[in-house]
Amino acid sequence: METTMKPAHIGRKISRIRELRGIKQEVLAQELGVSQQTVSRMEASETVEEDILAKVAKILGVQPEAIKNFSEEAVFNIIGNTYHDSSTSLHYQCTFNPIDKIVALYDEKIALLERLLESEREKTEFLKGRN
Repeated sequence: METTMKPAHIGRKISRIRELRGIKQEVLAQELGVSQQTVSRMEASETVEEDILAKVAKILGVQPEAIKNFSEEAVFNIIGNTYHDSSTSLHYQCTFNPIDKIVALYDEKIALLERLLESEREKTEFLKGRN
């Protein structure tokens, strides 16, 4: 019984990396100097020419080998191995009271306005004294 390996679908890998990077097809197309439809066709293709792959990789901020070797399972393994405890990523706790910060900013604003008002009063008195 002979087993044949299914060829890596480079276009699908490009599409997935693009999505993970938060880049739209239109943006990739503009950077490549082609239409969005061309990018769509490229992502539907099983193979992509090496020079185009190099350009796409540069735009996506990865190496061409990273696209060729991309694996969804590897991404999920990295995420799964990175987050052992949900408390660090899902339950963010402020180390300060936000209301105290707002009150402090308001107090600074009042002090600044009072200094500005005093400056204007001094300027008015000075100008009155010159006449």
